[in-house]
Amino acid sequence: MLNTIIVDDEEFARSSLYFLLQENCEDVHISGIAKSVSEARNLLTQHSVDLIFLDIAMPGENGFELIPYAQSSKAHIIFTTAYDQYALKAIKANALDYLLKPIDIDELKVAVDKALRFIALNKNENNRNESLQNLAVNLSDRAEIRKISLPNGQGYTLVNIDDIIHIEADSNYSVFYFANRDRITVSKVLKEYEEILPDHQFVRIHKSSIVNLNYLKEYNSRNGLEVILKNGEKLAVSRRRASDFAERIKSYTRP
Repeated sequence: MLNTIIVDDEEFARSSLYFLLQENCEDVHISGIAKSVSEARNLLTQHSVDLIFLDIAMPGENGFELIPYAQSSKAHIIFTTAYDQYALKAIKANALDYLLKPIDIDELKVAVDKALRFIALNKNENNRNESLQNLAVNLSDRAEIRKISLPNGQGYTLVNIDDIIHIEADSNYSVFYFANRDRITVSKVLKEYEEILPDHQFVRIHKSSIVNLNYLKEYNSRNGLEVILKNGEKLAVSRRRASDFAERIKSYTRP
């Protein structure tokens, strides 16, 4: 029996994984559920944990910051992630396993079976620690991330980042604008996507705006600092970010 905790900031992700495990994985005992790394640390001190289902992209501290505490507790990690195929290859090479959201029942069963076998074999802990540390390094090349999953309340929408024109902050939400004129609103703040998206292509131009440089048409100061995108949208560039934005444009257009 694997004593397990689930760590994810999305309520839908937590509840759906809980029920999938309850219904399909009889060798798993869920000792606790956390919506942040801080809550997960507390669970690790309260319970003897064999396995952690750990989301990567969370507000505040991301999933990687729980790794040292998991190592100290000798708990193993299965990552739950919205990263695309390149990043998943890095996870597969270094982590115990990964699950791509939305989670597939058959893939979940395979991951749990692998965890059971791995823990039973009691693989050398030093090798395991090195493997987890390598994971964070391998995923740091965000330029290779080409798709992300956006929570939509009932599940996830998988989108190609090249189709994103810009992202706007709306209080604690982020609104994605796409080339096909669709919009998707997600309950995550803009900073999370600033950290995830490749910074050679996506630039924060204002506290409330991120733009995809592939859709940039014009940059001028006729009406204050602003950009004009290929879909005709005009967005303000804050003075605080103007210098950095100008440098990024030079780098982007350099042959």
